[in-house]
Amino acid sequence: MRKLVLIALIALVSCSKDEVVSGDNGNDGGTTVTLNNEVNDFVWKGLNSWYNWQAQVTDLADTKDDNTDQYYTYLNGFSKPEDLFNSLKHPSDDFSWFIEDYVAQQQAFQGITKSFGFRIALVRVDSTDDVVAYIQFVSTGSPADLAGFKRGDIFNGINGNKMTTANFRTVLEPYSAAETATFNFVETDGVTSKEDKTITGTTVADNPVHLTKVFDNINGKKVGYLVYNGFRSSFNDELNAAFAQLKSAGIQELVLDLRINGGGSVLTSAYLASMITAEVTEGTTFGELRYNSKHTDRNARAPFFNTLTKFDADGNNLGTETINRVSGLTRLYVLASGSTASASEMIINGLRPFIDVKVVGVKTTGKNEGSITLYDSPTSDFTDVNSANPNHKNAMQPIVFQIYNSLGQSDYADGFEPNIKVEEFRSWRNILPFGDENEVLLKAALDDIKGITARSSLINVDNSAELIQTRQPKFSQDMYIDHNFIELVK
Repeated sequence: MRKLVLIALIALVSCSKDEVVSGDNGNDGGTTVTLNNEVNDFVWKGLNSWYNWQAQVTDLADTKDDNTDQYYTYLNGFSKPEDLFNSLKHPSDDFSWFIEDYVAQQQAFQGITKSFGFRIALVRVDSTDDVVAYIQFVSTGSPADLAGFKRGDIFNGINGNKMTTANFRTVLEPYSAAETATFNFVETDGVTSKEDKTITGTTVADNPVHLTKVFDNINGKKVGYLVYNGFRSSFNDELNAAFAQLKSAGIQELVLDLRINGGGSVLTSAYLASMITAEVTEGTTFGELRYNSKHTDRNARAPFFNTLTKFDADGNNLGTETINRVSGLTRLYVLASGSTASASEMIINGLRPFIDVKVVGVKTTGKNEGSITLYDSPTSDFTDVNSANPNHKNAMQPIVFQIYNSLGQSDYADGFEPNIKVEEFRSWRNILPFGDENEVLLKAALDDIKGITARSSLINVDNSAELIQTRQPKFSQDMYIDHNFIELVK
């Protein structure tokens, strides 16, 4: 087995107060240009070093800062560092972002955010201008959970403001900001008032291992079912405990529900792959990370593991434990949506060389790249939070590597098409709890195991309904390297 090495994390970065820095145009006696904001210098130099598309972005050329006065003049053309950052993004890049506060961002990566604790999908009703939201997921112990919100509940307004195709973004602002808000719930017709519930957002630490269940007799087989909502390394041990339950039950099939899983830690993705495939030898390549030409020394493999490392929310190493690797699985069912991205797609792509992976639902996001957090710490090539500029807490989360499987495949930039297409939103009037055998996507997977052809003629299907796309939080669809050290193979 190849020797494991430790690859330093590239974490969060911060942006600071303006600071005057003098340039030198190289002309004796000439005037010099003053740099108005030191964070702009960090943005440019960090991206020049690490950005995946650095060679394709003209303004990131290595010669751009050869003449200091011209370089400072260029940087001074941007009053906000985030504007400079956005101007340097490649047209193919939909996922890099600027970080206002890297401490808050680090917490968000571990599922610690201010929120109501529930996720929604929006549907246009019966070809009208009316819009309703149905609840996809409620976080255990969250304000929504404590107030009795349930998956499948429907509301058509907030604070008495009814949603339409013209105003739904404005109506949803209290939801997005997690302020105190009253949600106006309705019956399954989307119109008739049912009840109002008022809740206040708070800091929610969401365990992504939401539900583990075993079906004892699906066509004579034991079928494991896991709802997993985020690759958060501070919950590695909870994920492993779920597989201890599945392994002990002797499952013969596995349905992995990644509908609202936008990704997360590369290392945790490799751990999950290892849990699913006991027959694959430790050290075998699960995924390969390839950086730009300036950082080919960082290229590495994410292998299959027999042991995992536990972390807390601050990235502290809590020790190791043996991975509960399930034997005998020859295929995997992945329940997917348009929000299934990044490390979730890495599971699909990385396992396909080893077992049959069937996608049930709709096409996934299409994110075959990953990021690191860059800080304003030039002495560490912008990778060390401990030496970050104390004047600010801005950082960057740029795409810096592309992910491949063991066969060198990375051709899913447009997402994975489903093997069994099922559109959950068309059943918005009858959204059942996770784990219910008649829940629309789970039923399709279980029917396939039974040898029954999936049917779209399910209860209360609304073929005239239209799914309304909403913007996801920036960090909700990411694949990143986290913590002080990551166990990858060179």
